[in-house]
Amino acid sequence: MTTATAELLTVPEVMARLKVGRTKVYDLIRTHRLVSIKVDGCRRIPAESVGDFIRRQIEGRA
Repeated sequence: MTTATAELLTVPEVMARLKVGRTKVYDLIRTHRLVSIKVDGCRRIPAESVGDFIRRQIEGRA
């Protein structure tokens, strides 16, 4: 992470940012295309991970 306090997003927040459903977000996590952590049993995704995922998708299409 580039900052000491990375923004952690919930699954619904990632769903809104990527315009995909809950199942798709968990599929991206399961396949390691989206990095996530668990905080007391709650899944959290660093905002930087979402940005990295989007960049990889764009670069793959170029």
